[in-house]
Amino acid sequence: QVQLVESGGGVVQAGGSLRLSCVASGRIFSMYGMDWYRQAPGKQRELVATITKSETTIYADSVKGRFTISRDNAKNTLYLQMNSLRPDDTAVYYCHSITIWGQGTQVTVSS
Repeated sequence: QVQLVESGGGVVQAGGSLRLSCVASGRIFSMYGMDWYRQAPGKQRELVATITKSETTIYADSVKGRFTISRDNAKNTLYLQMNSLRPDDTAVYYCHSITIWGQGTQVTVSS
């Protein structure tokens, strides 16, 4: 049974940083692309960043230059380093791969 478990969310002031982690279990992690999505209150879930199995990365325009997605295949872990956080980054952040979703981790950025 495949599971994705996120951690690392919290409350941070504008301009601060957080690093999210997502541990995958139940399959060969390195064989698949992975994504981070986020959903703010009253808004649709949106793609934040993608990393392919060959480690090509793609970012939403709103986070380019501030967020970095990475993976450690030896640890079956996906990361999202978030710098220069803004209040509009406040959302629940989800780890995703193919059809599997994590439970989400809340990120709140105060002004």
